[in-house]
Amino acid sequence: MTSTVLTVATMGEAASAVAQGATFFAGGTIIMRDINAGTAAASLVRTTDPSLKQIRISGETVTLGAGVTMANILANRDLAFLHPVARLVGGPQVRNMGTVGGNLFAPHPYGDFAVALLALGARVVMAGQGGARPVDDLLRDGTRSPGLVAAVEFARPRSGTFGFLKVSRVKPKGVSVLSVSALLPREGGRIRGARVAWGAMGPRPQRGTSAERALEGQSLTAETMGRAAAAAAEGLNPETDAIATDWYRREVAGVHLRRMLEQMERG
Repeated sequence: MTSTVLTVATMGEAASAVAQGATFFAGGTIIMRDINAGTAAASLVRTTDPSLKQIRISGETVTLGAGVTMANILANRDLAFLHPVARLVGGPQVRNMGTVGGNLFAPHPYGDFAVALLALGARVVMAGQGGARPVDDLLRDGTRSPGLVAAVEFARPRSGTFGFLKVSRVKPKGVSVLSVSALLPREGGRIRGARVAWGAMGPRPQRGTSAERALEGQSLTAETMGRAAAAAAEGLNPETDAIATDWYRREVAGVHLRRMLEQMERG
Protein backbone atom coordinates (compact mmCIF):
# COMPACT_ATOMS: atom_id res chain seq x y z
CA MET A 1 0.00 0.00 0.00
CA THR A 2 1.24 3.49 -0.87
CA SER A 3 1.02 6.07 1.91
CA THR A 4 0.44 9.80 1.43
CA VAL A 5 2.33 12.10 3.81
CA LEU A 6 0.81 15.47 4.71
CA THR A 7 3.07 18.08 6.33
CA VAL A 8 1.35 20.78 8.40
CA ALA A 9 2.64 23.78 10.34
CA THR A 10 0.99 23.32 13.73
CA MET A 11 0.14 20.63 16.25
CA GLY A 12 -3.48 21.70 16.06
CA GLU A 13 -3.60 20.94 12.33
CA ALA A 14 -1.88 17.61 12.92
CA ALA A 15 -4.39 16.74 15.66
CA SER A 16 -7.25 17.50 13.28
CA ALA A 17 -5.74 15.18 10.66
CA VAL A 18 -5.34 12.43 13.26
CA ALA A 19 -8.98 12.89 14.31
CA GLN A 20 -9.92 12.29 10.66
CA GLY A 21 -8.03 9.00 10.56
CA ALA A 22 -4.44 9.92 9.67
CA THR A 23 -1.51 8.32 11.49
CA PHE A 24 1.02 10.69 13.02
CA PHE A 25 4.58 10.32 11.71
CA ALA A 26 7.46 11.71 13.80
CA GLY A 27 10.76 9.89 14.38
CA GLY A 28 9.67 6.90 12.34
CA THR A 29 11.47 4.19 14.34
CA ILE A 30 8.20 2.25 14.62
CA ILE A 31 6.18 3.31 11.61
CA MET A 32 9.00 3.05 9.03
CA ARG A 33 8.91 -0.73 9.38
CA ASP A 34 5.27 -0.65 8.30
CA ILE A 35 6.04 1.75 5.45
CA ASN A 36 8.82 -0.50 4.18
CA ALA A 37 6.54 -3.53 4.46
CA GLY A 38 3.71 -1.76 2.65
CA THR A 39 1.37 -2.13 5.63
CA ALA A 40 1.33 1.48 6.88
CA ALA A 41 -1.84 3.56 6.94
CA ALA A 42 -2.82 5.23 3.69
CA SER A 43 -2.66 8.71 5.24
CA LEU A 44 0.26 9.94 7.36
CA VAL A 45 0.71 13.40 8.89
CA ARG A 46 3.76 15.17 10.22
CA THR A 47 4.31 18.68 11.56
CA THR A 48 7.08 21.27 11.60
CA ASP A 49 5.68 22.86 14.78
CA PRO A 50 8.77 23.78 16.89
CA SER A 51 6.91 23.10 20.16
CA LEU A 52 7.12 19.40 19.37
CA LYS A 53 10.85 19.43 20.15
CA GLN A 54 10.94 21.84 23.07
CA ILE A 55 12.40 20.96 26.46
CA ARG A 56 11.14 23.27 29.21
CA ILE A 57 12.15 23.23 32.85
CA SER A 58 10.22 25.60 35.09
CA GLY A 59 10.99 25.28 38.77
CA GLU A 60 10.64 21.58 39.49
CA THR A 61 8.41 20.84 36.48
CA VAL A 62 9.91 19.26 33.38
CA THR A 63 8.00 19.40 30.08
CA LEU A 64 9.21 17.38 27.11
CA GLY A 65 7.69 17.93 23.68
CA ALA A 66 6.53 14.65 22.17
CA GLY A 67 9.11 15.04 19.38
CA VAL A 68 12.09 15.30 21.75
CA THR A 69 14.48 12.48 20.91
CA MET A 70 16.54 10.27 23.17
CA ALA A 71 19.64 12.04 21.79
CA ASN A 72 18.14 15.42 22.77
CA ILE A 73 17.67 14.15 26.32
CA LEU A 74 21.25 12.87 26.50
CA ALA A 75 22.52 16.27 25.35
CA ASN A 76 20.69 18.14 28.14
CA ARG A 77 22.60 18.27 31.44
CA ASP A 78 19.48 19.26 33.38
CA LEU A 79 18.00 15.87 32.46
CA ALA A 80 20.92 13.84 33.81
CA PHE A 81 18.55 11.68 35.89
CA LEU A 82 17.04 10.44 32.59
CA HIS A 83 20.35 9.76 30.85
CA PRO A 84 20.59 6.14 32.08
CA VAL A 85 17.14 5.54 30.57
CA ALA A 86 17.66 7.26 27.21
CA ARG A 87 21.10 5.68 26.79
CA LEU A 88 19.56 2.20 26.81
CA VAL A 89 16.98 2.89 24.10
CA GLY A 90 18.39 1.17 21.01
CA GLY A 91 21.61 2.17 19.32
CA PRO A 92 22.79 5.64 18.19
CA GLN A 93 20.55 5.72 15.10
CA VAL A 94 17.44 4.86 17.11
CA ARG A 95 18.32 7.40 19.81
CA ASN A 96 18.77 10.09 17.13
CA MET A 97 15.26 9.46 15.77
CA GLY A 98 13.21 7.80 18.53
CA THR A 99 10.94 10.26 20.33
CA VAL A 100 9.37 10.60 23.76
CA GLY A 101 5.87 10.49 22.29
CA GLY A 102 6.58 7.52 20.05
CA ASN A 103 8.00 5.51 22.93
CA LEU A 104 4.61 5.71 24.68
CA PHE A 105 3.14 3.63 21.85
CA ALA A 106 6.04 1.23 21.30
CA PRO A 107 4.78 -2.38 21.32
CA HIS A 108 5.99 -5.10 23.69
CA PRO A 109 8.84 -5.58 24.55
CA TYR A 110 9.89 -2.02 23.68
CA GLY A 111 8.90 1.21 25.43
CA ASP A 112 11.59 1.45 28.11
CA PHE A 113 11.36 5.26 28.28
CA ALA A 114 7.61 4.97 28.83
CA VAL A 115 8.37 2.80 31.87
CA ALA A 116 10.41 5.63 33.38
CA LEU A 117 7.65 8.16 32.64
CA LEU A 118 5.12 5.88 34.32
CA ALA A 119 7.28 5.64 37.44
CA LEU A 120 7.72 9.42 37.46
CA GLY A 121 3.95 9.95 37.46
CA ALA A 122 4.09 11.89 34.20
CA ARG A 123 1.06 13.58 32.72
CA VAL A 124 0.33 13.68 29.00
CA VAL A 125 -0.68 16.88 27.25
CA MET A 126 -2.88 16.21 24.22
CA ALA A 127 -2.87 18.54 21.21
CA GLY A 128 -6.08 20.52 20.88
CA GLN A 129 -7.37 19.37 24.26
CA GLY A 130 -7.37 21.23 27.54
CA GLY A 131 -5.39 20.05 30.56
CA ALA A 132 -3.37 16.89 30.88
CA ARG A 133 -4.11 13.27 31.73
CA PRO A 134 -2.04 10.76 33.73
CA VAL A 135 0.25 8.63 31.60
CA ASP A 136 -1.19 5.68 33.55
CA ASP A 137 -4.50 6.20 31.72
CA LEU A 138 -2.87 6.49 28.30
CA LEU A 139 -0.89 3.27 28.77
CA ARG A 140 -3.86 1.43 30.25
CA ASP A 141 -6.00 2.31 27.22
CA GLY A 142 -3.51 0.47 25.01
CA THR A 143 -4.38 0.54 21.32
CA ARG A 144 -7.38 2.87 21.62
CA SER A 145 -6.50 6.12 19.87
CA PRO A 146 -6.35 8.96 22.41
CA GLY A 147 -5.66 11.74 19.91
CA LEU A 148 -2.25 13.33 19.41
CA VAL A 149 0.28 13.57 22.25
CA ALA A 150 1.86 17.03 22.28
CA ALA A 151 4.06 16.77 25.39
CA VAL A 152 4.65 15.02 28.69
CA GLU A 153 5.22 16.77 32.01
CA PHE A 154 6.42 15.59 35.40
CA ALA A 155 8.12 16.77 38.56
CA ARG A 156 11.90 16.47 38.59
CA PRO A 157 12.74 13.80 41.18
CA ARG A 158 14.92 14.56 44.15
CA SER A 159 18.34 12.98 44.27
CA GLY A 160 18.25 9.32 45.23
CA THR A 161 14.50 8.90 44.78
CA PHE A 162 14.41 7.72 41.14
CA GLY A 163 15.80 4.49 39.74
CA PHE A 164 15.79 2.57 36.46
CA LEU A 165 17.16 -0.79 35.41
CA LYS A 166 16.96 -2.60 32.08
CA VAL A 167 17.75 -6.30 31.64
CA SER A 168 18.70 -7.50 28.17
CA ARG A 169 20.61 -10.42 26.70
CA VAL A 170 22.63 -8.21 24.33
CA LYS A 171 24.48 -5.36 26.05
CA PRO A 172 23.93 -2.48 26.15
CA LYS A 173 21.18 -1.93 23.57
CA GLY A 174 19.38 -5.25 23.33
CA VAL A 175 15.64 -5.76 23.51
CA SER A 176 14.34 -5.94 27.07
CA VAL A 177 13.91 -9.13 29.00
CA LEU A 178 12.33 -6.63 31.37
CA SER A 179 12.79 -3.09 32.58
CA VAL A 180 11.83 -1.65 35.94
CA SER A 181 11.74 1.88 37.31
CA ALA A 182 10.76 3.38 40.64
CA LEU A 183 10.08 6.73 42.27
CA LEU A 184 10.42 6.56 46.04
CA PRO A 185 9.91 9.99 47.66
CA ARG A 186 10.78 10.13 51.38
CA GLU A 187 9.26 11.92 54.35
CA GLY A 188 11.11 11.52 57.63
CA GLY A 189 13.13 8.67 56.14
CA ARG A 190 10.03 6.71 55.09
CA ILE A 191 8.72 6.15 51.58
CA ARG A 192 5.59 8.15 50.76
CA GLY A 193 3.89 7.81 47.38
CA ALA A 194 5.89 4.84 46.03
CA ARG A 195 5.60 4.22 42.31
CA VAL A 196 7.04 1.12 40.63
CA ALA A 197 6.70 0.52 36.89
CA TRP A 198 7.51 -2.48 34.72
CA GLY A 199 8.25 -2.92 31.04
CA ALA A 200 8.04 -6.20 29.07
CA MET A 201 6.00 -7.68 31.92
CA GLY A 202 2.74 -7.33 30.01
CA PRO A 203 1.48 -5.97 26.70
CA ARG A 204 2.11 -2.38 27.88
CA PRO A 205 4.21 -0.75 30.62
CA GLN A 206 2.33 -1.13 33.89
CA ARG A 207 2.45 -0.29 37.59
CA GLY A 208 3.80 -2.83 40.07
CA THR A 209 1.16 -2.24 42.72
CA SER A 210 2.16 -5.21 44.91
CA ALA A 211 5.74 -3.97 45.15
CA GLU A 212 4.46 -0.46 45.82
CA ARG A 213 2.40 -1.70 48.78
CA ALA A 214 5.44 -3.48 50.19
CA LEU A 215 7.49 -0.27 49.98
CA GLU A 216 4.91 2.33 51.06
CA GLY A 217 5.51 3.79 54.51
CA GLN A 218 8.75 1.85 54.99
CA SER A 219 12.40 2.76 55.22
CA LEU A 220 14.50 1.40 52.37
CA THR A 221 16.14 -1.39 54.37
CA ALA A 222 17.25 -4.86 53.33
CA GLU A 223 14.07 -6.28 54.87
CA THR A 224 11.85 -3.86 52.94
CA MET A 225 13.66 -4.64 49.70
CA GLY A 226 13.20 -8.34 50.34
CA ARG A 227 9.44 -7.95 50.83
CA ALA A 228 9.15 -5.86 47.67
CA ALA A 229 11.19 -8.42 45.70
CA ALA A 230 8.99 -11.26 46.94
CA ALA A 231 5.89 -9.39 45.74
CA ALA A 232 7.43 -8.13 42.50
CA ALA A 233 5.62 -10.36 39.99
CA GLU A 234 2.22 -10.38 41.71
CA GLY A 235 -0.49 -9.11 39.40
CA LEU A 236 1.81 -9.05 36.35
CA ASN A 237 1.12 -11.08 33.21
CA PRO A 238 4.30 -11.21 31.11
CA GLU A 239 4.30 -12.65 27.62
CA THR A 240 6.48 -15.34 26.09
CA ASP A 241 8.46 -14.14 23.07
CA ALA A 242 11.79 -14.74 21.33
CA ILE A 243 13.62 -12.98 24.18
CA ALA A 244 12.24 -14.80 27.24
CA THR A 245 9.38 -16.93 28.49
CA ASP A 246 6.65 -15.63 30.76
CA TRP A 247 7.91 -18.01 33.48
CA TYR A 248 11.47 -16.65 33.27
CA ARG A 249 10.31 -13.03 33.45
CA ARG A 250 8.24 -13.72 36.57
CA GLU A 251 11.09 -15.70 38.10
CA VAL A 252 13.72 -12.97 37.75
CA ALA A 253 11.54 -9.89 38.34
CA GLY A 254 12.16 -9.82 42.08
CA VAL A 255 15.90 -10.29 41.66
CA HIS A 256 16.19 -7.25 39.40
CA LEU A 257 13.81 -5.11 41.43
CA ARG A 258 15.97 -5.73 44.46
CA ARG A 259 19.14 -4.86 42.52
CA MET A 260 17.64 -1.56 41.42
CA LEU A 261 16.50 -0.75 44.97
CA GLU A 262 19.98 -1.51 46.29
CA GLN A 263 21.47 0.83 43.71
CA MET A 264 19.03 3.56 44.79
CA GLU A 265 19.86 2.99 48.46
CA ARG A 266 23.59 3.37 47.75
CA GLY A 267 22.83 6.60 45.89
